[in-house]
Amino acid sequence: MEVPVFALTQGDPAGVGPELLLAILGDSPGADGWDPLLIAERAVLENLRDVVPDAPWSRLRFFDRLPSADQLRGVLATGDVAVVDPVADATAPRKRQVTPGRPQAADAIGAMAALDTGIEAVREGPADALVTLPLAKAGIAQHLRPDFRGHTDYLAEAAGLERYGRDYLMAFLSNDLRVALLTTHLPLTEAVAAVHRDSVLEALRCLHRHAGAGTPTVHNPVKIAVAGLNPHAGEGGLMGSEDEEHLRPAITAARAEGIDAYGPESADSLFARARRGEFDWVLALYHDQGLVAVKTAAFGAAANWTLGLPFLRTSVDHGTAYDLAGTGKADAAPLRYVLAQTKALLKGFRTKSLSP
Repeated sequence: MEVPVFALTQGDPAGVGPELLLAILGDSPGADGWDPLLIAERAVLENLRDVVPDAPWSRLRFFDRLPSADQLRGVLATGDVAVVDPVADATAPRKRQVTPGRPQAADAIGAMAALDTGIEAVREGPADALVTLPLAKAGIAQHLRPDFRGHTDYLAEAAGLERYGRDYLMAFLSNDLRVALLTTHLPLTEAVAAVHRDSVLEALRCLHRHAGAGTPTVHNPVKIAVAGLNPHAGEGGLMGSEDEEHLRPAITAARAEGIDAYGPESADSLFARARRGEFDWVLALYHDQGLVAVKTAAFGAAANWTLGLPFLRTSVDHGTAYDLAGTGKADAAPLRYVLAQTKALLKGFRTKSLSP
């Protein structure tokens, strides 16, 4: 198929994900240079007929399993939309009550079934990229996997990457700011303990290898700034020793390998400097250090990209929004932004994947 296919997973059925999927179908799929393959429970979508009445309900073609490329091509040729029900052959009931904003065990099952089907679609099936809608980490940890901490580590594990290595990173792309995270969903004390020379060097190597693919960069090679851990990047040891003992040696080692890395830079001004074009990427050391900057600068206009996977995966920069679920007020603009970024990333990803 010349037009790329994006597999879009429903996320938490009690959140806004399913209605956002229906909302974008009114955008004339294919007109923006990509075609959809929805992975969502039929029962969940049917519950939203009154919430999203303008969705093209008559054009939804449901499958109990992933269609072949030929089957999908046939559906798309008619202007219809293929929808895979990820629990059609599972124990979760096909017809069940979904209460928006009030997730249940069945919602955790549906969210993970959709994610697993999406991974299959992009690795072995007809999809060219995977776009995931938000799920609830706590619900999945409670009902299915106590160790679950989010999409990023789960996807890396499914792809066979090191569980605690840094051959993959959570990254965020906006129009003028690109941020990768050294650590993701860890308590702050654990995140600080994970900041050491080797982990930072691994992250810089990962960014150097992958970050230029499909992203508009000013410099070649990619220019990366490492955010300091302590105020003023420790100010020479006056405000903590970690920046000098761990960050600076990692950056020195990276530069010796030809990686254009700088820092540690004082985090209070670094993100503004990056937005002005001084750096292509910022490596933030913990979740909120990077995400506060991204969501302040571009909330709703940033794409979550799991950098380093053997397949392309993106997501929105917001959560399940339980307070909006089922109201018809959820804004699809962030998802539309992600879809545009996914299309741009796919070009670079394909070029990179063919490189020796």
